[in-house]
Amino acid sequence: MKKSTSAPIIILLNIFFNVHLLASQVGNSEVLDYANPSAVGMDSLYIHSKVDSIMAFAIAEEAFPGAQVLVAKNNKIIFHKAYGFHTYDSVQAVGLTDIYDLASVTKIMGPLPALMKLHDEGKLDLDAPFSTIWPKWEKRKDKKSLTIREVFAHQAGLVPYIIFLQEVMKKNGSLKRRFVRDQPSRRFSTRAYQNIYIKDRFKNKIYRHINRSKVSDVKKYKYSGLTFLLYPEIISRLTNTDYETYLTQNFYAPLGATTLGFNPKTKNYPNNLVPTEIDTLFRHELTKDWVHDENAALLGGVSGNAGLFASATDLAKMMQMYMNYGSYNGKRYLSEATVREFTKVQYPENGNRRGLIFDKPDLNNHELTLADSYPAPSASPDSFGHSGFTGTFVWADPQTQLVYIFLSNRVYPSRTHSNIYKYNIRSAVQQVFYDAIID
Repeated sequence: MKKSTSAPIIILLNIFFNVHLLASQVGNSEVLDYANPSAVGMDSLYIHSKVDSIMAFAIAEEAFPGAQVLVAKNNKIIFHKAYGFHTYDSVQAVGLTDIYDLASVTKIMGPLPALMKLHDEGKLDLDAPFSTIWPKWEKRKDKKSLTIREVFAHQAGLVPYIIFLQEVMKKNGSLKRRFVRDQPSRRFSTRAYQNIYIKDRFKNKIYRHINRSKVSDVKKYKYSGLTFLLYPEIISRLTNTDYETYLTQNFYAPLGATTLGFNPKTKNYPNNLVPTEIDTLFRHELTKDWVHDENAALLGGVSGNAGLFASATDLAKMMQMYMNYGSYNGKRYLSEATVREFTKVQYPENGNRRGLIFDKPDLNNHELTLADSYPAPSASPDSFGHSGFTGTFVWADPQTQLVYIFLSNRVYPSRTHSNIYKYNIRSAVQQVFYDAIID
């Protein structure tokens, strides 16, 4: 490993700039505060030179116009740095408090903590049929025996995705007035965008399509986002509380994760929001302040598959809570047993790397090169996290006590921009922090 060096001035500036975000929590060993990488046995100069180099390359190759990276080790944020701009016109620089569209990172920040809490309370049996929490499946021959565990681990054979935007659009690209209006009304109060309102009963059409979707006869790993569209309804029914209200009251507010939420346009945050795609199909402009994912948009921006927005520091608090196996700042949010069960590989004998909703490293990850690994090759088998379509990524590794947050808008100006995958940027940056640990 590399030899220890003193921190560059930039990290001291970053510490000074951000310390107010966590100042009230300093002093508790479980709570994130700021430190020099050398204080936790890491090589600061190596980290900055390598990460700066990778990020400069990524921006030059248009993997994304800008991004930010936050890393915590041993409950200390030892790196938090912004790179590039919101768009390629280089007008708005990326800021450390910027809020990003999390895309599928929503899955482990939204429905997952609620479902784990329900499991803790005995309201969700992992080996019971999924129909016990979604009764419509009781009458579906191909779905009635699917267990919650199989569904959560993407082992149930469900269809990966249904593009519900096709249901509200005509072949010529115009929107169907029976489903979409440009002004709100009594029956059209579900807001998908600035001037796009969806018929409130359209969500029932989404549910029917999911209920009628096909199931593979072969039970093997097949990623599916379908049930994540159901979880807000399921959670609301089981808790007798509005989905977002339940999440805010039980997790976001007590954690101090004040930017975690849906529909940020309605929240009046002082933070800048990073735009996503120039949408030429549905919204016909640069998508900003509203969710990028169309299925989540058709549900009013509040879903289990996408829709959450957050800053890097608030994501780090959630991931630190998970890495502490359910506790943070002296408060227990989830039982240790539940978090350990959900972060464990469920079906390794089937070549399925997944935990319960959490993503996990490839089963032979430590044997792979950086180009082929997922995530970084040095990520331990105990580690877990999730990626997002917009260019987001969060990961926690209990073995090394590393929390890694990567936020970008790689879908700008178009979702066809895929160099973030071609060059494996997120894993390459993550690997730097493993390599910087001094023996």
